[in-house]
Amino acid sequence: MNILILGGTGSIGTAVTQELIRHGHGVTGVSRSQASDRKLEAMGARPLRGDLRCPGAWVREAARADGLIQLAATFDDDMAEADTTAIAAILQQAALRPEPLRMIYTGGCWLYGATGSRIADEASPMRPIKPFAWMERNARTVLSSPAVSAAVIHPAMVYHAGGGAFSSYLDAARNGQPFEIWGSISTRWPLIQRDDLARAYRLLLEDPDLTGHFNVSSEDGVPVAEITGEIARRHGHDGGYVVRSLKHVLIKYGAWAEGPALDQQMGSSKLRRLTGWQPQYASFRDAQF
Repeated sequence: MNILILGGTGSIGTAVTQELIRHGHGVTGVSRSQASDRKLEAMGARPLRGDLRCPGAWVREAARADGLIQLAATFDDDMAEADTTAIAAILQQAALRPEPLRMIYTGGCWLYGATGSRIADEASPMRPIKPFAWMERNARTVLSSPAVSAAVIHPAMVYHAGGGAFSSYLDAARNGQPFEIWGSISTRWPLIQRDDLARAYRLLLEDPDLTGHFNVSSEDGVPVAEITGEIARRHGHDGGYVVRSLKHVLIKYGAWAEGPALDQQMGSSKLRRLTGWQPQYASFRDAQF
């Protein structure tokens, strides 16, 4: 397949790009800089200069692609507007094709809100935290469009050898500082290792008959206490921590900080059943970080 990927050099996108190329797919990545061009070329992908905010420069590629993956975000105040603009342009271009475009859109576990003792599945109601409510709306737009055959992936908290969701804890361990816990030490995070997530993207992309929402988690919900405990053990940390209230982190970091403070559980039985996907890292303790 010839795949157009948005966000192909990001933290998750790099792993997805590599996974696609490793399995024989041709990948074109939208790129905003020479550095991103070089990174895409080094992975074996073709860079296409463009910006999420201005789709006119790259969106025509969607008419020629066999599939499209949206993983890009501006991570700025215009994040919702940029994504909405890109989605509208993609769907408009896809409508000109003789057949629907296979499309994978990226949501997230924070769209389910706090779940507590309930394990969220794809039929669970969505209660997105405010900064990402637009993501649920755009996912609904994509899924309802006849111009695309679409699946929406909801990754759990993504970690990898470089850190990912564990980054702040790893930094604290390496610097001998207490772990900063947001909300509560008993808060649970659904987890997924980055390479396992990349494989889920590929499997869904390759089967256009699989549409709708798909959760991707290797572990439904792991208490933050267990995560920091394992990091402390590996890095010779004393395990000390300080708990920051939700009010504190919202003031200090902004509204997005509600996400890591959510007590969540999220299952992926639908993905496993329909694609045969199984994580290589069934437990975060088996992975490098």
